Parts: sequence; structure tokens; C-alpha cells
Amino acid sequence: MSVLSGKKIVLGVTGGIAAYKTASLVRLLSKAGAEVQVIMTPASHQFITPFTLSTLSKKPVYTEFFNSKESGTWNNHVDLALWADLMLVAPATANTLAKMAHGLCGNLLLAVYMSAKCPVYIAPAMDLDMYIHPSTAQNLATLTSYNHVIIPAEEGELASGLIGKGRMSEPETIVAVLEASLSKDLPLQNKKILITAGPTYEPIDPVRFIGNHSSGKMGYDIAKEAVKRGATVLLVSGPTNQKIEDSRVHVIPVISAQDMYEVCHQYFDEVDVVVAAAAVADYRPKDVATQKIKKKADEFSITMDKNPDILASLGAIKKQQYLIGFALETENEVEHAKEKIVKKNLDLIVLNSLNDTGAGFGKPTNKVTFIDRAFHIEPMELKSKEAVAQDIVNKIMQHYE
Repeated sequence: MSVLSGKKIVLGVTGGIAAYKTASLVRLLSKAGAEVQVIMTPASHQFITPFTLSTLSKKPVYTEFFNSKESGTWNNHVDLALWADLMLVAPATANTLAKMAHGLCGNLLLAVYMSAKCPVYIAPAMDLDMYIHPSTAQNLATLTSYNHVIIPAEEGELASGLIGKGRMSEPETIVAVLEASLSKDLPLQNKKILITAGPTYEPIDPVRFIGNHSSGKMGYDIAKEAVKRGATVLLVSGPTNQKIEDSRVHVIPVISAQDMYEVCHQYFDEVDVVVAAAAVADYRPKDVATQKIKKKADEFSITMDKNPDILASLGAIKKQQYLIGFALETENEVEHAKEKIVKKNLDLIVLNSLNDTGAGFGKPTNKVTFIDRAFHIEPMELKSKEAVAQDIVNKIMQHYE
């Protein structure tokens, strides 16, 4: 169950193009079990309709202090502020940031903000030049001094066509930040985890390579689960279509086994845990052609060199790090896995067999067996890869108990 379950959230929506993302944000917050009350500025109506957000939140959306001149009723900003367990302003435009920082109170949203006693979270969104302007930096610093949590803007293509920082964090990232912040005791809060994921591609010539069928999903699911428990994650990813939108995950893309080897060694001294979930090629072509190889002879052979064993090389120099490896086997599975534990100086190995239905590459499920360095064997049932990721992170947590 999410820590957001049962929480009362005031979501303030201001007039920026990123307001369209609030439909997904409301949906995700509601799915997590939160009760969402949306308050919109008048300008935000140009980007998303109150009807949309009211439908998703299952609550009326408020914009004005007074419901109508005839009704004589008003939307009590104090009651709205005191109702909330937390307040989230997303997107927060440069204009609204300035008003919040300096106590200007010209609309219902700002009045609710000024009356709020709960934690306040702010997700800025604006164009690059506005985001890097000294006044914006000063306003963000002022709001930080009020003990508000700033959810940093992300880099990417902006509405102006510029490429840079200013995009509102994705709804998934915002929800993840809220969950992390609300968790009283995040078990991996101070841990840094390096995770490898996906295949490696070993080039033959400029257009061909040797690779494998790994999708990278297992490694990405482990990364997503680890950050939920408070960890900071370095995700060293081979070529894959998998995506992750979370500012606490630093994705480092690589292509070849040698690339992955170099990145893993670069960061190894600063991490606490390594989870080697990538399907790394054992061999690479000895000579890589500089031009596309033409189809001429009836037979064609490639001389291969052995790639460095990334995990074994880390095991040889490890200090306090907790090392987790993966073994995909087709015969004598347990014995081969035990050999790898010893040879590579591992603390835990995650064994999966291609003989098990539902396991292996390109599937949403996996069936694994955990074997630790004492050769304690713990077979698991067939599960979704997300559930397997939870089990793996549980093993990491048990190590630090």
C-alpha cells in the first residue's frame, strides 16, 4: 500500500503548458489512495479544463473565492488549507513562484497557500531562460528556506523549442518524491546502488553487431523498486527500450561490455550495492571492420576475444560492497550458480533457468532461486518481474538489518 493512501492533498494548478500533465498526476495520486482537491488559477483554464480534473478527482474544482454573485457563498481558503495533509503546486510558473516567495495573494490558490499549515511541495515549470533567471533562482531559494520541498524541473524539449531545463517533473516522479518524503523510515535512505541492465552490443562493422534478447526489464524494475525504498540508483543500461522517469535514478547508457566494465569500475568505490542484472556478452569480435562487410564468400567466420568479466573484476576488489549476480542456466543450474558465487566473490546470486516456463528474456515474468554465499538455496514461485524486483530489494534490506 502506498504511503499516500488516505492522504488529503490540495493540488494547485497554475497557468503553464505543463498543466496538461495534471490529468495524469491526479489519476496517479488517486490510484495511490489519496484524496485530491484541485485548485486552479484562472490562467490554468487555458491549458486544461476544470471539468477534466473534477472528473478525475471526483471533487469540484475551485478557482474563485465566490461561487456566484447570486449564491452568496464562498470557497473558504482557510478551511481548504486546514483540510490538507499536504499541498502540491504543479506546475508552478515563474509568476506563481514569485508571488509565493513574496507573499502576494491575488487568487484563491495563493490564499490557500498562505493559510497552509501542512508540508508544501512545488514542481516548477517554465521555459529555459525563465528557469535560469537569477530572480527564479532567488525565489526558489526563498521557498526552500520556508522548508518547502522543490521537485526540480527536468531537462528536455520545451514549448519554445529550446532544449534545456524547465520541464515539470513527470507525474510518476512527483508521486515518487511525495511517497519518499512521507515515508518515515526509508530502509535504504542512505544507500547507493549500482544496477546493470539490458544487453550489450559488440560491433562487427559499422552496421552489424553481436547481441542477445535481453529486454532490460528486470534491471529497470529493480531500479524502480530500490528508489521506492529510499536508495539512490546508478543504472548502467545497455541498449533497451525500457524507460524510467525518476530524478533519483541516474541512467548511464552504454553499448558494449567494455563500456559497461569501465563505467562500473568508475563508480564502484562510491556505491554500497551492485546488482548485475545485465546480459553481458562473453565475447566480442577481435577485429571490427571500419566499413560494412560485403557479402562475397559462401562462408564467413569471425575471430572472437573474451570480454572482461565485470562482476568477477568487482568481486576481486570489493571492500564493503554487497554484490548480487544473475545466472541464466540451462543445465546443472544450481552447481553452476554455486561455482559463480565462489569464482566471482558474490554475496548472492539470482538463478533462473531457461527450462522453467515463464522465465528468461523478453517475458513479463521470471522464476528465480536465491543462493547466498553460504549456499543456502531459496527457490521462489513464478512471479511478475516487478514482484521479483521486490524480492531482490528485500534481500538487500535484510543484509543491512
